[in-house]
Amino acid sequence: MDDVGAGPGCERSAAGPLVEPVSAVTSLAFVVAAVLVVVLRRRAGLPVPVAYVALVAGVGVGSVVQHGPDPAWSDPAHDLPLVGVLCFLAADAVAARRRTPRRWWWWALPTAVLMVAVIAWPRAGDLAQVGVAVVAGVLLVLRAYREPAVRARVAVVLGLLGAGALVGSLSRTGGPLCDPSSLLQGHAVWHLAAACALAVLAPLVTPAGGPPPTQTSHRGQRP
Repeated sequence: MDDVGAGPGCERSAAGPLVEPVSAVTSLAFVVAAVLVVVLRRRAGLPVPVAYVALVAGVGVGSVVQHGPDPAWSDPAHDLPLVGVLCFLAADAVAARRRTPRRWWWWALPTAVLMVAVIAWPRAGDLAQVGVAVVAGVLLVLRAYREPAVRARVAVVLGLLGAGALVGSLSRTGGPLCDPSSLLQGHAVWHLAAACALAVLAPLVTPAGGPPPTQTSHRGQRP
């Protein structure tokens, strides 16, 4: 029998390879976003931030695992790339503000530490992820305050994330927008909004070991 609203995303849980089909399919938006970043940056003659692309794609793969077959190891598979991309964005914002190259261990070590909490103390790990997301958001806003040229892009990113988070929250199990049988799922909307936001952020990301990007260096070019 189908389980109505079993997960926080409200979607009806069904038998088969995809426990939450709509959320599982929309998770692929992150993979599409990663591919789009690679294609557009190569067309523009810009270096590809490999770690960022891998993490964004990983968020999609991990989300498909969790919303799809949902094996026992789905939580670490989902949380590892998510924690990684949040730590990466925080580290990259620091590098941009300091006008210094980003170092891989600035984001990799915090990711490893947070994953210990995610695995050993899941509730504390969830709260830690929220904390890192807030830190990354604040650092991004501070960067926009310092660099007027990036403000419009940052505003779009924050708008996408805010709208997606609002719809996702209102659509949680028991929420006013929760409709387990609908194809329009709030958590799926969050997937699409977050994937678009990560794609829009791509031009601000520094390639490994490279100089921090400036919006005036490649004016008019796409991410």
